[in-house]
Amino acid sequence: MQSIVLRHEADFEGWRHAARRLALGRVSPDQTVWSVAESRDLFADAESTPPQAGTFSVPRALVDLAETAIQARDPERFALLYGLIWRAHRGEKHVLEDEADPLVQRVARLGQAVRRDTHKMRAFVRFREVNEDGATRYVAWFEPEHYIVEANAPFFVRRFATMTWSILTPYRSAHWDGETLRLGAGAQPSDVPDDDALEAYWRAYFSSIFNPARLKVSAMTSEMPKKYWRNLPEAAVIPELIRQSRERTQTMIDSPVISPERAARPPTLPATAGSNSADGLSEVASAAAVCTRCDLYRHATQTVFGEGPLDARLMLVGEQPGDQEDLAGRPFVGPAGQMLDRALVQAGITRNEVYVTNAVKHFKFEPRGKRRIHATPDRTEIQVCRFWLDQERALVRPAVTILLGASAARAVLGRAVTISRERGKPIPLEGGQVMVTTHPSYLLRLPDEESKEREFAAMVADLRTAHGWLAK
Repeated sequence: MQSIVLRHEADFEGWRHAARRLALGRVSPDQTVWSVAESRDLFADAESTPPQAGTFSVPRALVDLAETAIQARDPERFALLYGLIWRAHRGEKHVLEDEADPLVQRVARLGQAVRRDTHKMRAFVRFREVNEDGATRYVAWFEPEHYIVEANAPFFVRRFATMTWSILTPYRSAHWDGETLRLGAGAQPSDVPDDDALEAYWRAYFSSIFNPARLKVSAMTSEMPKKYWRNLPEAAVIPELIRQSRERTQTMIDSPVISPERAARPPTLPATAGSNSADGLSEVASAAAVCTRCDLYRHATQTVFGEGPLDARLMLVGEQPGDQEDLAGRPFVGPAGQMLDRALVQAGITRNEVYVTNAVKHFKFEPRGKRRIHATPDRTEIQVCRFWLDQERALVRPAVTILLGASAARAVLGRAVTISRERGKPIPLEGGQVMVTTHPSYLLRLPDEESKEREFAAMVADLRTAHGWLAK
């Protein structure tokens, strides 16, 4: 009897290495016993016997299925998968094509369960912002049904590459510091701090996108099972939304399609929203979070409002949030934001003294496979969203406003602007001055380093000049 000990529950590489050695050694499935001895360091080199020499070939589809199914929470999965490997190695190259085979059916069900769990993890993880010694970290709690953390962690690294985050689960936790992915021990729900403000935001956002006419309670509970509701801030409003669905559906039927004239009307704001206070700005941000005045809200993750001190004398206005801003809910945190931060430092400006925002508050994009590619907002979208920008400018009252790119210039100046012709010049506007310069994303698109360095230096010079106007 052969005893194989894997390093952790989803140790695919260890399992594959052992399966190859066993098959070449003609060790049948009934002569193997599989177990797991958890290793503290998932990236430590595993101690194993060198693979035996010999020809070993199995269908690629079987290897792919094994890589998925090995994440299932089934203690027999290692042996089941080796059973398929054994049969394929012994001549049944098309074993997966026999859909009536009991072993094939069972392993296929494991793969399907893992894929469903993977989808739920990517859809239902919600980060909370945590302050650690003056630095921001995002922490999320999730309870997967299967051992999917190791395989899913690279997805979250790609999606939230510029954020510092931790995803905690009972089985395993993933930590990303911006450079290195680390997998550690499991955690408890109490390890995730409460954030009432963030939870209120998610509830308001979910309510705004809820379409009662498309309500299917059975589908909702299957796609968003109730076991996940306690970890989703927005789930608290689901029962009430279901109760009100018939009334809201009738209201939608009775309401005409939003016309351009109606979209141009200002939304109704709370009475305190116009006050020049932090509460007033917070009220406007909350109202913007449920804005549906143009179609961009339908596909974006959330409204991305501006941030910065209420008494900021310098305001920066960009075009719209990008992919990472849309997910994080904060402006200028992606690659363009990092470029802007570097330019601000060289210009002698600290980010925390500046109010940063965008002309359009929702991410407009074109899907290409799994990627979301930036799409420039059109004139109507800029015009409709100008209401929120006007509220920010009226409350912050900056002495100098820097417009990053043509969309921001159109939103504030109300006209088309040629950047090369008007950049760097003072433009009087409503008790202050405005400067037009390039958007940092323009630098990222330049084809060569020489052009990037030249344009970066020009942007730094513009920022330094605008900052100098504050002293006059």
